[in-house]
Amino acid sequence: MPDIRQTPGATVSVAYHSRHGHTAVLAAAVADGARQTGARTHVLAVDRVDDDGWRLLDASDAIVFGCPTYMGNVSSEFQAFAEATSRRWLDGAWRDKVAAGFSNSGCLSGDKLQVLQALAILAAQHGMHWVNLGLKPGYSASTDSMNDPNRLGIFLGAGAQTPADLGDEGVHPSDLETCRLLGRRVAGVSAALTAGTRLPADGVRTGAA
Repeated sequence: MPDIRQTPGATVSVAYHSRHGHTAVLAAAVADGARQTGARTHVLAVDRVDDDGWRLLDASDAIVFGCPTYMGNVSSEFQAFAEATSRRWLDGAWRDKVAAGFSNSGCLSGDKLQVLQALAILAAQHGMHWVNLGLKPGYSASTDSMNDPNRLGIFLGAGAQTPADLGDEGVHPSDLETCRLLGRRVAGVSAALTAGTRLPADGVRTGAA
């Protein structure tokens, strides 16, 4: 496997879990958005991540976490992945990487904010830099459309809603575009940070500006 840290530019990995295909489609959209900026991307299913996958995550400049909302929380498969990152937490392997997140549920709300908060806390525990969605709400006036990006009006990350009785073809075009825009934003922030100097362990730069 090549050392992707030796290649110029940002590398964005999308670490996701999907049981019915909805979140997998959104993960692909995040990666597509990041690629539109010239970033290198990897899409990894966390319930099937192997040693090579862990190495890709360790070498990435940014990791975007994604999972469905189940019973108001992350899926059990994603939680198992989160707990498996504890060695990275101990070693500080993901410190100062960029992070972001997205989630899908069958209901318009579905308590997705709870999941995005859990993903943000996971990133914070690793000392990562969380990137929010950065979009105004897309469906907040009578003249707006449900096809506008960020139709659900979520700001911490990207939210999506897919009827539970539909397959991945039922993922809403607005939600796909919202995830693409999240990927673009993450890639842009990552490129800006990787162009600078990583912070030392105490988070304080010294010397002349």
